[in-house]
Formats: sequence, C-alpha cells, structure tokens
Amino acid sequence: MARIIVIEDESQIRKFVCDALHEAGWQTFEAGTAAQGVVEAGTRKPDLIILDLGLPDRDGVEVVRDVRAWSGLPILILSARSAENDKIAALDAGADDYLTKPFGVGELLARVRALLRRNLRTPEADGAVVSFGSIVLDRAHRTVSRNGEALHFTPIEYRLLCTLVASAGKVLTHRQLLREVWGPSYVESNHYLRIFIGHLRQKLEADPAQPQHILTETGVGYRFQL
Repeated sequence: MARIIVIEDESQIRKFVCDALHEAGWQTFEAGTAAQGVVEAGTRKPDLIILDLGLPDRDGVEVVRDVRAWSGLPILILSARSAENDKIAALDAGADDYLTKPFGVGELLARVRALLRRNLRTPEADGAVVSFGSIVLDRAHRTVSRNGEALHFTPIEYRLLCTLVASAGKVLTHRQLLREVWGPSYVESNHYLRIFIGHLRQKLEADPAQPQHILTETGVGYRFQL
C-alpha cells in the first residue's frame, strides 16, 4: 500500500483529498503546516507528497527545495495559484506535477497513479527497452524503431527523447529540458525546444497534430506519456 502525505492548511480540502486517496486504496498522513509536513516526510518514508503552496508558515516552493535536498520522492503540487510563473517556479524547484484548484477527483487520482508508477520504476525493472504505441526505444543499443523499421535521430533529438522518457509522467519545464539537453547557457532558448519537439512528434506520433505521448503543458513545458 502506497503511503501519501498531504500537506494542506485548509482542513476541509485536506480531509477531502485524504478520503479520496484512502478510498482508492492508499494510506494517508496529514499535515497542516510546512514544518509538520517536512517532519512527516522525513519520518513516514512516504511514496508521494501532495503539497499546497499557500501554507501559513512557509511557501510551498521552499518545502519542495528542502525535500529535494535529501529525497527524490514524487511531489504533486495542489494549489489555487494558476499563474504560469507559479507553476514554473514549483516545477523548477523540483516538483513533479502541478494540479490547480478546483480539481476533479478523477484527475487527482490519475496523476497520483502516474507519479507512483514512475517512482516504482527502476533501471533494473524497466530494462533498457521502452515501448509506446508502435515505437520501441532501445537505450542499450541507442536505436529507435517503428513497427520494426529503424528511425533516424540526430544526437540532440535522441537525447531529448531519452530525457523525456526517463521522466515519463512528470512535467518537465522548458528550462529543465533546455538545461539537460543543450546545457545551462541555453535555458532561455525556447525556440530550440519547440523545433525539436516538433521533430520528435513528426517521427513518433501517429498524428503529430494530436500527440498522444509528447504532451504540451501550456506555458510550462512538456510531459511524456507512455
């Protein structure tokens, strides 16, 4: 049974979220402040944290940075802040996903399931081969094929694809992708990223205009969906 900590200062929302998670079969722990949440995260050994940004004692982005200093466990932001800058700040700090209030229970549970699946994956469990749709990515041999036919990728395209696949289910900001694939001096070069995302969709998606795997998080970044 997965263990989930809900750090939320509004008691009604906290209870609503915990009840939904419990009904889905997960064990939950509650915290109403950032300080309590960090203690819970350090002692409960959770599989996931659900975190509000507007906490009474500290900003949630600071909590993300604190947790990231010692753990890579998934963090889902659940916040009323809907501005792109707020989302980008939280994701750049190390959050894995961002859900804006008000939200539907179905979407909340789907995002939790995706993050838990990703957290349970290890290189040994997944192996070097990843399949999605009609595509097979063989990282051991650095090959990509569609229906058994080899596809040609430039080094940048291949590195971008592997970066997305390695964080499947997680929102990666423009800056994160640019820093990882092109390097720190390119973090403002969003036009490079748009061009190469377009290349990947042309090669990998059945319908590049309606992608099923390389998804856009408007104004924030991209998410790879297996």
